[in-house]
Amino acid sequence: MSLVSAFVPIWILTVVGYAACRRGLLGEAGAAVLGRFVFQLAMPAALFLALSRMPLSGFAGRPLLAFAASTAAVVGFGWFGASRLFGRAPGERPIWGMAAGYVNSANLGIPIATQVLGDVAFLAQVVLLQVLVVAPVILLALDRHSDPAGRVRVRRIASLPVRNPVILASLLGVGCSAAGLRLPSAAGATLTLLSGAAVPAALVALGASLHRTSPSRDDRAAPAELAVITALKLVVQPVVAYAAGLALHLPAPQLLAVVVCAGLPTAQNTFVFGQEYGVGEAVTNRAVVLTTTLSLATVAAAAALLR
Repeated sequence: MSLVSAFVPIWILTVVGYAACRRGLLGEAGAAVLGRFVFQLAMPAALFLALSRMPLSGFAGRPLLAFAASTAAVVGFGWFGASRLFGRAPGERPIWGMAAGYVNSANLGIPIATQVLGDVAFLAQVVLLQVLVVAPVILLALDRHSDPAGRVRVRRIASLPVRNPVILASLLGVGCSAAGLRLPSAAGATLTLLSGAAVPAALVALGASLHRTSPSRDDRAAPAELAVITALKLVVQPVVAYAAGLALHLPAPQLLAVVVCAGLPTAQNTFVFGQEYGVGEAVTNRAVVLTTTLSLATVAAAAALLR
């Protein structure tokens, strides 16, 4: 499989969603309904299955630390720094930071890791880091700002894993992996069918959201914002990962894995989260499309320079 072939299905399904919405095939609420289906059902099923089958031992500490440093730096800058430059409200800043630093480690990461790195061992650790650390922090902030008073309430925070299907499914998946539990065949087959819809439905919803007949007042995505997000995602994050890897004295193969994973485009989960909480939809859907289109150059350059 070539690098280009890993990107083609992403582009095609996004175009299909846009065309379907443009022709009225999905109805007025098509993108919203698809987005909620992904967030509430398909994505939790996919995360549960992936994490329940993933061994929790054998983590590569230094490479994961280098990747985590690049993620923290870029998400933090997007959250607390660049977002303020564009007048984003506090409730929008978490999703802005996520758009800048949350990588597509699933449907694009797997074929790219297989093609460039030869295996997905390190990518699996990136998935765990994002799902168990980064996503809950983002969701907690979004949940807080969705409260009319913007208060941090202990009871509300404690109940977030129960109220949020993404976090709940992730925790249950990790618990099953740690305990060595396996689902009954019927339950496993059902979740496999449901999880198979997560990526295509999210991409179709993403494409449909790009066609808006009546955008809201807050539905805005300035070219300068998209340029900054794209630069953070495809240039700054890989460079920070490279610098952190050098500082930690990573051998060449591990350094390549860290930089390639940091150079992956913005995950479509970012758009799904933004749509679910009603913040930053225009920024996230365009950021996903733009970084996915351009990230091939970043990944290819990293592979050429570090191999």
